[in-house]
Amino acid sequence: MSANQTPPTSGRDADHWARPVEKLQVSKLPDGAINVAVAGRQLTGPIRGFGQLWQKTYRLKMIAPRTRMSGEPATPRDVIKAWKENFGSFWPRGNRFYSSLTQITPGDVAVLNLAGPVGMPLSTGVMVIYADDESFAFMTPQGHIFAGLITFSADQNDGDTSAQVQFLIRASDPIFELFFRLGLISKMEDRFWETTLLNLAEHLSSTGKVYLDVHLIDPRVQWSEAKNIFQNAAMYTMIYVVTAPFRWLGRKLKRK
Repeated sequence: MSANQTPPTSGRDADHWARPVEKLQVSKLPDGAINVAVAGRQLTGPIRGFGQLWQKTYRLKMIAPRTRMSGEPATPRDVIKAWKENFGSFWPRGNRFYSSLTQITPGDVAVLNLAGPVGMPLSTGVMVIYADDESFAFMTPQGHIFAGLITFSADQNDGDTSAQVQFLIRASDPIFELFFRLGLISKMEDRFWETTLLNLAEHLSSTGKVYLDVHLIDPRVQWSEAKNIFQNAAMYTMIYVVTAPFRWLGRKLKRK
């Protein structure tokens, strides 16, 4: 679903889709969480990004995964259930997923505090646009590293259970596109999702190998979207971090 498409309003799948929103709203966050580029922003599907359009698929074939509670062989539904209930805990250290809900639910808006490219922090977010028992999907807001759609799924083939993360993305602005071309963001993303999938497998008493499949769908950039640079989440996060001492001083003076 792109940012301009409307999910079904009736039928069997209607409850699995998030309702359209004009701007994102964020629930109360824990102390220490940074939210400078999520609340009040719009969603941006791949059609609203700047850079080349890519499809990237990370796929892990798990060896005899088992459910945590019963120890029975894990089905694709068991994998997705575990993934939704523990989503942020599978991420590499230094990255945080802040959500008001206990598991992934359509319409949920999560704030992400990430270890960004070239060592700079990044505060951004995602919205859950779809979730059922066998898959779920996120869409990114303005200012995210990329404008796109991320789908998480699990399946079973010839008795083997696999978990998959698939991206349909463009770099959101010229700065992030430059980082993509230099390989800084791609390498970071590859390590991030390989670690995540392996942590998911470990949670299910399994292991395996992550395979990456990459396709360049559209080699052109969209110059009409170069203005996205003014929404760049890394820029807003850096300003927030640099001005933190002044905010602290202001609070001290106010209390006096």
